[in-house]
Amino acid sequence: MSGKEAHRITPRQTSNARRLRRDATVPERLLWARLRDRRWGDVKFRRQHPIGPYVTDFFCAEHNLVIELDGHSHDTTAKADLTREENLRKRGFRIIRFTNDSVIQDLDGVLEAIANAIEAIRAGSP
Repeated sequence: MSGKEAHRITPRQTSNARRLRRDATVPERLLWARLRDRRWGDVKFRRQHPIGPYVTDFFCAEHNLVIELDGHSHDTTAKADLTREENLRKRGFRIIRFTNDSVIQDLDGVLEAIANAIEAIRAGSP
């Protein structure tokens, strides 16, 4: 499979990503307000970005970094989340997860953790 085929996005995925952007949760909106337009650390992020069969909450292509926010719905989808995470890791992506509550209660701490993850990636740490 060529690189172009590996990244082909179906109309259904595009529609789903647009719906998720439109219906973003409060924590997603809070984090996006800080990450968008290279406002934070001059790093470009995308939100609700399709990768393979998945739509990631936030994605930084420069660092192959996926940021996922977990709300209460993730309490019942832990097994599916693990499978999804394993699949993304096999594709070379790094994933960091935060709870919705942590974004609401400690947004600066979440941003610091993201900065630390990016620094680790830049330094070549696993």
